[in-house]
Amino acid sequence: MALSFLSRISQPSQPTTGSDGMLSLPSARATLLASVGCMLVLSLLMVASASIPFALSRGMTELDFFYRQLLYMGIGLVVAAIAYFLVPLRTLYQTTTQFFLLGITGLLLVATLFGTSINGSKRWLDLGFLNFQVAELAKLAVIVFVADFVVRRSFEVRNGWDGFLRISLVIGLLTIVLLLQPDFGSLVVIVGTVFAIFYIAGAPYKQFIALGAVVGALAVMAIVFVQYRLTRVLSFIDPFDDIQDTDYQLARSLIAFGRGEFTGVGYGESVQKLSHLPEAHTDFLLAITGEELGFVGVAMVLLLETLIIGSAMRISYNALKRRQMRMSYTAFGIGIIFIAQTVINAAMNMGAMPTKGLTMPFFSYGGSSMLISLIMVALLLKIYKESPEIEKSQCRYY
Repeated sequence: MALSFLSRISQPSQPTTGSDGMLSLPSARATLLASVGCMLVLSLLMVASASIPFALSRGMTELDFFYRQLLYMGIGLVVAAIAYFLVPLRTLYQTTTQFFLLGITGLLLVATLFGTSINGSKRWLDLGFLNFQVAELAKLAVIVFVADFVVRRSFEVRNGWDGFLRISLVIGLLTIVLLLQPDFGSLVVIVGTVFAIFYIAGAPYKQFIALGAVVGALAVMAIVFVQYRLTRVLSFIDPFDDIQDTDYQLARSLIAFGRGEFTGVGYGESVQKLSHLPEAHTDFLLAITGEELGFVGVAMVLLLETLIIGSAMRISYNALKRRQMRMSYTAFGIGIIFIAQTVINAAMNMGAMPTKGLTMPFFSYGGSSMLISLIMVALLLKIYKESPEIEKSQCRYY
């Protein structure tokens, strides 16, 4: 199932050669690096433009958030380089490493519950130079753990309920902590990624139907019985019925897209960022991009995200062909994380989904997301580099 599924998504990436046999598509590594580089530059440009009114209203310098985003990128690149050069993949997939990483993540998640509340949530640890959102680390930890789990427990995953029940213990504990923060958006992304990895690992369809019904019912209860989530859903249904209160943010986002039309009103010329769209440099940066750069700018952002995701899937498929299943599932899981966050962020900006606090990978302002996203890229590059060098007899460890 995994081979046929990934074969279909990888077909567009097959090399195309001319009569001289010299023409071919760029490698997954080159595409990934170029796309991430372009996204980082575009992020800096748009954060600088969108954050100036917000910074001035709080007595900061005009480019304060620009320099912070640049700092986050620098820290992320350094940590990603350390992960790339110093963390062996063989060690990463050892059981002791898996549980150590999960344990540290769990302790940090619990520690956030005793931290300072920001906008009604306790999702961050104050590190001085950075408010670190531990849920971002949880996404990476869960990907690596589940990628190893579905290989180590492959028989249980593909036969019966043992695999799902075992992983449900881990995800269940994670769910409780994330709902206490609360961080419903990150929880949805994590659970969806786990389901996706189990699907390509060959888990029976009946399990997805049953668990999908249970998860769906729990999600509905989480929305209906928590007032602010219910308000967001009702605002999404009609974003202009209460434009001065519950629909304010979403309505302003849609107005920004409407003003931008095809080519935008011009870089730096947004009106909605002038204290109309709250904190426009974070979750709603795409709306300001739509206003200033129009459809062309938004299409460019989504195209670059698509190239990043496609590169992750190509790396996953190449590892799968060599039967390096852990690395294949890891790259696939990273691709799913990027897909989920890109789709959710773009959809909520455009009024196609209720608003959620999820960033656009490599684009929105935020240190935690930028740091973990760059580490994920480092992991993809490491898989790309080492996959062809692993001997066939050793593939079962990867």
